[in-house]
Amino acid sequence: MAGLLAFKKGITSDPANRLSSWHGGDCCRWRGVTCSNQTGHVLKLHLANPDPYAANALAGEISPSLLSLEHLEHLDLSSNNLGGETIPMPRFLASMGNLRYLNLYGIYFTGTVPPQLGNLSRLQYLDLGNTVRSTDIAVFTNLPVLQHLGLSGIDLSSIDDWPQKLNMIPSLRVVDLSYCWLDRADQRLPYLNLTKLEKLDLSGNDFNHRIASCCLFGRLNDALENMASLQVLDLSYMTTLIESLPQCAWGELQELHLGRNNFTGTLPNLIGQFTSLKILDFSDNNLSGKIPPGLGNCTRLTMLLIDNNNLNGSVPTEIGGLTNLTSLFLGNNRLSGVIMEDHFRGLTSLKALDLSYNNNLKIIVREGWLPPFRLEWYRHASCKIGPLFPAWLQQQVSINYLDISSAGIKDMIPDRFWSIVSQATYLDMSDNKLTGSLPAQPGDMPLVNLNLSSNHLNGPIRPFPRNIETLDISSNSFSGILPLSFEAPALEVLMMFSNKIGGSIPESMCNLSSLSDLDLSRNLLESEIPQCFATIHLDFLRLSNNSFAGKFPTVLRNSTGLKMLDLSWNKLSGWLPTWIGELTGLEFLRVSHNMFSRNIPFEIVYLRKLQFLDLSDNLSGVIPPQLANLIGMMTSTDDYRSISSTRENKQDEIIEDQFDELLLVMTKGQQLKYGKGLDYFINIDLSDNSLSGQIPSNITSLDALINLNLASNDLRGKIPNNIGAMMAL
Repeated sequence: MAGLLAFKKGITSDPANRLSSWHGGDCCRWRGVTCSNQTGHVLKLHLANPDPYAANALAGEISPSLLSLEHLEHLDLSSNNLGGETIPMPRFLASMGNLRYLNLYGIYFTGTVPPQLGNLSRLQYLDLGNTVRSTDIAVFTNLPVLQHLGLSGIDLSSIDDWPQKLNMIPSLRVVDLSYCWLDRADQRLPYLNLTKLEKLDLSGNDFNHRIASCCLFGRLNDALENMASLQVLDLSYMTTLIESLPQCAWGELQELHLGRNNFTGTLPNLIGQFTSLKILDFSDNNLSGKIPPGLGNCTRLTMLLIDNNNLNGSVPTEIGGLTNLTSLFLGNNRLSGVIMEDHFRGLTSLKALDLSYNNNLKIIVREGWLPPFRLEWYRHASCKIGPLFPAWLQQQVSINYLDISSAGIKDMIPDRFWSIVSQATYLDMSDNKLTGSLPAQPGDMPLVNLNLSSNHLNGPIRPFPRNIETLDISSNSFSGILPLSFEAPALEVLMMFSNKIGGSIPESMCNLSSLSDLDLSRNLLESEIPQCFATIHLDFLRLSNNSFAGKFPTVLRNSTGLKMLDLSWNKLSGWLPTWIGELTGLEFLRVSHNMFSRNIPFEIVYLRKLQFLDLSDNLSGVIPPQLANLIGMMTSTDDYRSISSTRENKQDEIIEDQFDELLLVMTKGQQLKYGKGLDYFINIDLSDNSLSGQIPSNITSLDALINLNLASNDLRGKIPNNIGAMMAL
């Protein structure tokens, strides 16, 4: 017990309170500790972080006090923060001679694996993945009973003879060398001679040269002859596999992972002969042709993943005989025809189904058909299932993830449907013609992502689901006022544009402390923006096409993280404040069609990232020559290049997906969407003002400018050279 308490002292942070039970006289009752029923000795210490992506990791150091646990056989500290840039892998671990199981995966150490670990002669399981930058496999060749070796993420590029060194550990059953920078692994495979090996993971290793598939699979077949017990082979994420997929033999494999490569050609017709397969993954390649009917012979299949290819033709009905299938992913292909009841006749085990983005594929079943499966995950985006709301879908009472967007449904949402999806966390029914209203008590639903945009829904806005992170009900006919109470602390994205929502923004919206993207445009909102908005750290704010009044919102002065601000088509008055230049994160600014007066503040030139500026139908005075210093509109600056070419993924998603109807701008007689089909759109619109004087000659320095609109002003003098093509006067 003293050794465990000393170990606990070395832990500086325990956010999930995993060591909270470590007190009292009986350590065998402590969480993560297992003792022998006969002797009471501590045999197992299991403190792995169950969710590496959550902030639940233990932090600190691995104390040498563990040496006092002389009988310890199992030590799992994986995915915790117990190493560091200056901390080497503890050598004292090599003195724990009774260890059978050692898992340090994801604990980063400096240096290499200490050679003393080769003294752990009883070790059967060893996972050092993502612990050190590099190591020599020779360290492990003295482990006579080792069955599992995990070295994922460790640089082995300097070791040419890695197969021969692995052969020196004949007891191996599982080898994980994923993402190890192995060069020309295809040429090394035939040298592997591990007759007991059951699983080999070489995923994520870039072969670094063009490979003829006949050579690759010829060598693979040679390797399989030397690994007669091999059941699982993972060669996914090897992006240089670019030749066609040949007809080949895969022995008695139960799992074959070849996804996320660049294979071309067709699925092998011989695939139906490999009846031992349980998992077959060809997803994310460039395969074409039809799905072989022979797949119906692979009756042991539990997962069939052939999504994200270029497969065409109809879906063979033979798939309906795969009674063990739990996951069927056919999405993002070019499949066509009709899915009928016969396709589903024997899929009694099916839990996950993806038919999405096969635009010419349609499901047609009898009205009273009862499916043999109970889905938990269903994706049917851009694949026809309408026009009526599918009755069979209302039988899927275990749904957790549902996407039936753009499915051609023109019907009312059945009242019963909301109870069917009452346990769902993801629900997307956007881009249909659904009618009806929101459920009466959405706050009780566990929804994290809800998208009902672009339908014909109406009725009042209900309180938000408490766990919601992304909510999009835009482009409907919802009316009434916003809820007076917001209890959604995790909400990040709120899209409610193009509805009939009136009243004012309640101050309770400021309780949404995680909110970053808000679009309430094209509604009937009025009054002013609440002062408490100063406490929200928004990235995108769009309030255009409402009836907001008052002066330019001073509550935004500290919103230096704003990337997009659209206050156009309101009733704002006064003048643009000089402090607008303090909003240095702005890339898009639109305040047109209000009742502002006075000049354009020259401080606007401090917006170094600005790429879209619309001040039309507002102002007077002259065009400040400093406007030519908006370096975000220049191609010759590093600032501009960083904006246009390395735009954050989140912003791309928000502008291109969430704001799908956003920002139609008129230029040269055409309407273009900002961010939709364009990497960037550089624009200045000063039209319909009362500007006078001359056009600054230095405006030509904005050489990335695509559209400059100065129409309907009182400008005089000479038009500067080289800007005629971009100007509307």
